[in-house]
Amino acid sequence: MARDQLQVLDTLDAAKTQWYHFTAIIIAGMGLFTDAYDLFCISLVTKLLGRIYYYKEGATSPGSLPSNVTSAVNGVALCGTLAGQLFFGWLGDKMGRKRVYGLTLMLMVISSAASGLSFGKDAKAVMATLCFFRFWLGFGIGGDYPLSATIMSEYANKKTRGAFVAAVFAMQGFGILAGGMVAIIVSAAFNAGYPAPTYEMDAVGSTVPEADYVWRIILMFGAIPALLTYYWRMKMPETARYTALVAKNAKQAAADMSKVLQVNLQEEQEKVEQKKGVDYGFFSSQFLHRHGLHLLGTTTTWFFLDIVFYSQNLFQKDIFTAIGWIPEAKTMNALEELYKIARAQTLIALCSTVPGYWFTVALIDKLGRFKIQLIGFFFMTVFMFALAIPYHHWTLPDNRIGFVVMYSLTFFFSNFGPNATTFVVPAEIFPARLRSTCHGISAASGKAGAIVGAFGFVYAANYIGVRKTLIAFGVVNLLGLLFTFLVPEPKGKSLEELSGEADDQNRTETQSGNVSV
Repeated sequence: MARDQLQVLDTLDAAKTQWYHFTAIIIAGMGLFTDAYDLFCISLVTKLLGRIYYYKEGATSPGSLPSNVTSAVNGVALCGTLAGQLFFGWLGDKMGRKRVYGLTLMLMVISSAASGLSFGKDAKAVMATLCFFRFWLGFGIGGDYPLSATIMSEYANKKTRGAFVAAVFAMQGFGILAGGMVAIIVSAAFNAGYPAPTYEMDAVGSTVPEADYVWRIILMFGAIPALLTYYWRMKMPETARYTALVAKNAKQAAADMSKVLQVNLQEEQEKVEQKKGVDYGFFSSQFLHRHGLHLLGTTTTWFFLDIVFYSQNLFQKDIFTAIGWIPEAKTMNALEELYKIARAQTLIALCSTVPGYWFTVALIDKLGRFKIQLIGFFFMTVFMFALAIPYHHWTLPDNRIGFVVMYSLTFFFSNFGPNATTFVVPAEIFPARLRSTCHGISAASGKAGAIVGAFGFVYAANYIGVRKTLIAFGVVNLLGLLFTFLVPEPKGKSLEELSGEADDQNRTETQSGNVSV
């Protein structure tokens, strides 16, 4: 029995799918739902903010946010997310997943509500307070990435672990969809209650004073789903893998999982004690030798993906306007414009974004993470070049539907592809004591790419044009495909096999057997 793993971990790996697994998906997934809602709903209201706060008397077109303000409003939450991923990822390994989990959620709830209460005597002050609250919103969101992924991977069995972690992440799709639907409902309700002429007919009257409530309601709604799950998050026990392998408390791990899995488990404290000599730190040569290339693979692929993914999501309204799918702003009033932008983004989410996530959930434990990521990056590259090279062809009125279909397919293959797998894999391949930290670093690298996309797209589209920007996206996707070859395939293996902790335990137990007389 010297080479046996802890019974509690074996039981988790072999456990049948139970109601508790689905409960954990909902509890953890609601955080990702809120993350996506909060990060992407801002792109829906930026045009409205421009009309309200940057109107210029006598201008032939509605007010719009200056490019630096657009970049700040869209990008500041991403900066907060990057910082939160690094900080809470590290804290999740130091203090435990559960202890940090509630803190990130409350930060999201408070900051989301505060974003809608942004105040100031002029446009600059309102934008400054909005950016301040959205930074802290992003900070809370950042913590949710490594914690949700790590908690779900450590609860799951090895047969369906990929699907469970991907299902948590797939809640993002519903968050994006909800953002669009809330914007549609609120804008339609206010437009019906406070009808207004188009900008061409009455520049001032096209933006009713009540429009200032609309963007605030949309932003504040993000606090509701997060608040609803707070109680259940606090009731979740710490994961057995953290309790046993990091906190070294076999008794507590067995007790927690006995309740969850409804089986009797032995404590096996002796086996836990035997592992004390095999721990190594993040900055050790041993970690670099074992996981250095893996970490390089997870960080680079997530970085390249998010340059394209966040640019597409945050600025799709500008692309749709450029090809004429959304009418010129001056032909609509403020709330009508918001409605049409939200409708377009909701249609994309419904037809491509959400299905892409759930295709991954269905197939990730059959095809494997590696194949899905390669397929996703490959088709994202193909469709991006197919859009960019004959770009003038797609701008012609008869071809706009074709453009939208092709553009939708890039979303589908990002979600049935690297957008899901880059979230799943870092939660599987690193040791328990560094799992949350490494996931946080990988996710933060992705957010660095998102920041490049959020700040860079505005300037790229203005100075080199949409066509060349799309070509650049195609090249970035191709780089993501190449760096995928650094990432191992976790399908069908236990977390301890993937991280090397099982080998460490076997080696330690063998040495103990050789020394004992």
